[in-house]
Amino acid sequence: MKSPFIPRIVGLAVALRLCLGAGLALAQQPSLAELAQKEQERKKALKAAPAKVYSDKDLPKSSAEPPVASGVPSTPAAEQKPAEEKKDEKKDEKDEKYWRTRMAQAREAQRRAEAFAEALQSRINALSTDVVNRDDPYQRAKIADDRLKAIAELDRVKGEIEQSKKDIAGIEEEARQAGVPPGWVR
Repeated sequence: MKSPFIPRIVGLAVALRLCLGAGLALAQQPSLAELAQKEQERKKALKAAPAKVYSDKDLPKSSAEPPVASGVPSTPAAEQKPAEEKKDEKKDEKDEKYWRTRMAQAREAQRRAEAFAEALQSRINALSTDVVNRDDPYQRAKIADDRLKAIAELDRVKGEIEQSKKDIAGIEEEARQAGVPPGWVR
């Protein structure tokens, strides 16, 4: 006859073995205080050796003008703006308000087109029902003609919706390339 205590003793032994193994594994790892001290030493070493910062003054100056890629003669230097000023002007134009407004307008255009498409679909459905329910051939032909015009208009509006989606994707891509924060175009 088996003793009911043997499985319990075996289970207790296995649990004890697992606890001892985990304790040994934890004892071998460095403490949090040791890790913090090593990190402080690493940061001190980084601060001790300052990095060399390069500027335009460090670059060699060339006496020749850069070659012009196009056949159009260049304008006098007094009329040209430096590239940095042009960048700054462009950046000033396209601030957060610009991007939010542009995206809102594109989304509003898409929303209006989708609402119009839904209205046209309802009209097409009503005209389809009317065509079936009319007995007079003249009225039936007139309603069928109106239905075809509504279907053509619906196709045009669906094209507008697709174009709006492409415009929104284009704005998002343009903003991404310009380094605009994603929150500005949401």
